[in-house]
Parts: sequence; structure tokens; C-alpha cells
Amino acid sequence: MTNPNPDWLYSDPFILPVTVGADAIDSYQHVNNSVYLRWVDDCARAHSLAAGIDCEHAVSFGHGMAVRESRATYLAAAFEGEQLLVGAWVLRNDRKLRITRQFQIVRKTDAATLVTAEVDYVCIDIQSGKPARMPAEFRDNYIPIQI
Repeated sequence: MTNPNPDWLYSDPFILPVTVGADAIDSYQHVNNSVYLRWVDDCARAHSLAAGIDCEHAVSFGHGMAVRESRATYLAAAFEGEQLLVGAWVLRNDRKLRITRQFQIVRKTDAATLVTAEVDYVCIDIQSGKPARMPAEFRDNYIPIQI
């Protein structure tokens, strides 16, 4: 039985479609845990771009969002050839240093949730690598969802 409508954690996710390639498969014949985190990172970059923030632009004004902490819960496995959807939301933006994003990876065919992840980011000065106050682009474009 297929369910084309995932039970998203929150409404209106940003969605990045992913097809599981052979390079994602480990010796247990399913997607390696580290690959899910790569997809979360890919989704974060695409989500930022959709919000009007691309890496080159961020570098030009000397700031970036760096991962401070990642938490992932693995619920089910994915296999080669499967189509997945990586959903993302901004949960929090303190408009100073930190944002938090929520991610959910679902299998397209049965809408099963495979992974949930929450990632905390801190704004840094790219030159020094030290925390720095968010520029207006980050404050204004990373808009948290209403929970």
C-alpha cells in the first residue's frame, strides 16, 4: 500500500528530493547513517538558497552558519533506488547568533519517516571562525515556522 502524503512533523516543509544511489549503500546493504547527515546538509544548503542566502553571497559579507550540534533519530532504513524526500523547517532564530532547523526524511512510496534530525547552527565570522552577530540577511531570511 502506498501513501503519497507524508505525515510531516510541521506544515509546509521545504523539500529536497533524493534518489538513493549505490554510493550511499554500506556493507549492511542499506543507506549508511552518515549519508543521511549528508542529505540533511544538502537540504540545509538548498533551503538557504531558497531563502535568498547562497554560500558565495554569505562569504562575500564574511559570515556563515556553522553546525554547532546535530541530533538524529534513525527510525527505518532506505535502500538503493528508493526515492526520498528531505523536509526542512527553521524552528528558531534568535536573530543574534543561533538558528535551529528540523529535518525529516521520508520514503516517497509509503511516506514512512526514516530519520528525524534537529541541527543547531551558530553564525560565525568566516575569517576568524569565531561566533559573530548575524547580518540582516540571516536575521530576516531565516524565518521560523509558527508552532
